[in-house]
Amino acid sequence: RKRDYEGFLCSLLLPAESRTSAFALRAFNIYSFQIKDSITQKTIGLMRMQFWREAVENIYCDNPPHQPVATELWRAVKRHNLTKMWFMKIIDEREKNLDDRAYCNIQELETYAENTQSALLYLTLEMLGVRDIHADHAASHIGKAQGIVTCLRATPYHSTRQKVFLPMDICMLHGVSQEDFIRGKQEKNVRDVIYDIASQAHIHLEHARSFSKKVPVKAYPAFFCTVALDDYLCNLRKVDFNIFHPSLQKKSTLLPLHLYIRSWKKTY
Repeated sequence: RKRDYEGFLCSLLLPAESRTSAFALRAFNIYSFQIKDSITQKTIGLMRMQFWREAVENIYCDNPPHQPVATELWRAVKRHNLTKMWFMKIIDEREKNLDDRAYCNIQELETYAENTQSALLYLTLEMLGVRDIHADHAASHIGKAQGIVTCLRATPYHSTRQKVFLPMDICMLHGVSQEDFIRGKQEKNVRDVIYDIASQAHIHLEHARSFSKKVPVKAYPAFFCTVALDDYLCNLRKVDFNIFHPSLQKKSTLLPLHLYIRSWKKTY
């Protein structure tokens, strides 16, 4: 609820038998995601990643460590027969991402998103008892959109810490330097960079929806995170792609309502 409010709200809309497992999965995701921002030395980050790698190994040997999230994950794995590979992909990708450097290109950012956000959605689908190629295809695109939006949303925060992770190829295309973001510039070429990256997220969402009729309705609750993504992209468009606009930093008060409407309409 504190660290992933949107994920928390989406998990509330899952069937009762999957909800607790979804919370455990979200908590695991937060723990592995926050390691990068909470360390000053890469070695410490590697040690923490190793803890989670061993924890997952032990969970699948029926010997979870005495750690609340790990214990709940073990229960989720037993309950839903979750695939170990997705957990390992998340850990491996987050470990690779401990290096403080920008993505070389949008494809590199998409690969990171596929191995973290999409992997999280594949596990959520397994919790819902959905094993379907079309649902997996949608999860792949929605996960990539989520990864791109997360990168955009974190840009103002990272800029205050003298860091920029946006894809370098798009920045170079528009003649924008990392310094421009660190200084919080709002010139047209800076906004063009944001527009190009946001457009890629929008394309992934549209693609995921283009074959929604082939996706089992049972899978839809896994994809309600699209509501928050639509919300952010819409607000970004309203402020003409000024990533530093104060309105983008506010929590959406209407999000619970929008989520409820989407779940009632049974769409994603």
